[in-house]
Amino acid sequence: MSSIDVVVPCYRYGRYLRECVQSVLSQGVSACRILIIDDESPDDTPQVAQALASEDSRVTYRRHTVNCGHIATYNEGIAWCESDYMLLLSADDYLLPGALQRAMRLLDEHPTMGLCFGEAIEVEDGGARRQININVDFQNAASIVLSGSDFIHLCAKERARNIVPTPTALVRTALLKQIGGYHTDLPHSADMELWLRLAAHAPVGILKADQAAYRRHAANMSSNYFQDNRITDLQQRKAAFDIFLEGSGRHLPDARVLYESLMKALALEAVAAASMAFNDGRQALSENICKLAEQLDPRVRKSTQWRLLSCKKLIGIQVTNALRPIVAKLR
Repeated sequence: MSSIDVVVPCYRYGRYLRECVQSVLSQGVSACRILIIDDESPDDTPQVAQALASEDSRVTYRRHTVNCGHIATYNEGIAWCESDYMLLLSADDYLLPGALQRAMRLLDEHPTMGLCFGEAIEVEDGGARRQININVDFQNAASIVLSGSDFIHLCAKERARNIVPTPTALVRTALLKQIGGYHTDLPHSADMELWLRLAAHAPVGILKADQAAYRRHAANMSSNYFQDNRITDLQQRKAAFDIFLEGSGRHLPDARVLYESLMKALALEAVAAASMAFNDGRQALSENICKLAEQLDPRVRKSTQWRLLSCKKLIGIQVTNALRPIVAKLR
């Protein structure tokens, strides 16, 4: 089997670090290296990481003297990688048994494939679990290989969201080095843009298997970001699509069509966010999101979602909220 490098960025996740690293070491892949990059964590990360490095020669530990941020840390890890494949695994996540062998086998079988990912589970600190499935027809197979265009169409179909569970995403290192790492001006959508960029250059493999576990806890960077940043989130996704079209569009003959499908889906996503804000009594936020939706795709004004929101605005928040239980019973 081929070789793999696993980069484990860690900031304030010392309590999770050992389980994360051990989940990689226990995969049964001999040609595996792990780099822990400690972004000046104020917790016990140094002690845990140094212990892990002393226990297994496959583990290397680096500590920043100043906090560099997650994008710079990710790109530092990419620069370190030399093996056939690489995986970025946040210190608060962990791999499930057999994950590396399944993904590496699929990449080995398809030498032109640039990205391979699978399904995942979300695990809360309290123990609750939620399945993260990929909404694609596997045709009763263990995996499926999509063209870059088909993968991007799937992203648009799934409401222009990032459909790749990051801790499951194995990338062909040579291709990643060729196209470059994470964009520093996309702090909240750089991973999505990278998947689109990889798809512009190579096919994408998807595994019908639980590959990794996301931890959901109060310190999650994504949880804190999405809590009250709906407009910023939509803007960041638009920026990712713009960069994709400008930088990678020439590699796909249907790039403009793909871009427009992503923007249409994002505009509808914005209308849904505006509707939720209206339901919560945040009319000013709802109006601002509606303006953004029109900027994303002016055709959104003709959509059913836009008309329904317009009706809610017309009858007012009190009547809307009074009718919601009745409408729910009729569905």
